[in-house]
Amino acid sequence: MHWRLKKIISGGQTGADRAGLDFAIAHGIAHGGWCPQGRLAEDGMIDWRYRLKETPSPAYAQRTEWNVRDAEGTVIFSLSKNLVGGSKLTEELTRRYGRPCLHLSKMRTAKAAEKLEHFFVEHKIGVLNIAGPRALTEPEVGVFVKAVLEAWWKCAKISKNARHPHDC
Repeated sequence: MHWRLKKIISGGQTGADRAGLDFAIAHGIAHGGWCPQGRLAEDGMIDWRYRLKETPSPAYAQRTEWNVRDAEGTVIFSLSKNLVGGSKLTEELTRRYGRPCLHLSKMRTAKAAEKLEHFFVEHKIGVLNIAGPRALTEPEVGVFVKAVLEAWWKCAKISKNARHPHDC
C-alpha cells in the first residue's frame, strides 16, 4: 500500500465513485464518505456494504461538498477531457476549500498511475476523495478508474522497496 494513503472516500454514485470504493474494499483500504439522505444513487439505494454516512439532505451537491471538505485531496476521473455537471462542481469545490485536485482524463492521460503517485507524494494525501461521472453519463468510467488504481497499486508496492518513490 502507498506509504501514506489511509482511506478512500466517495459519494457512492455509480461509475467513478463506486469503482473507487470497490478498489478500497478489494485491497483492504479503509473506505467511507458521504452519500445523500436515503442513500440515493442513479440505480436506487446504495448498498450497505459501502460504509457511507448520509447527509441531512437528499441533494447530491451536499454530499459532493462534504466529501471534498473531508478529504486531503480529490482525484476526478473521466473519459472526457472536459468536466461537466457534478464533476465540474467537485473541481470548483476543491478550489473553494483549498484542497488539491487532480483530473485524470482517459483522453489526455497516458500515464495516469504515475500522475496519481506524484499527486500522493506532492500533497501527502492520507484521505483521498474519488469522484467523476456516473455510469449513465460515461458507462466505461468505472473500468478506467479500476485500471488506473490497479496500476498505481502495483507501482506503489514496487516503489515501496525502491530507492526513489517514482521508480515504476
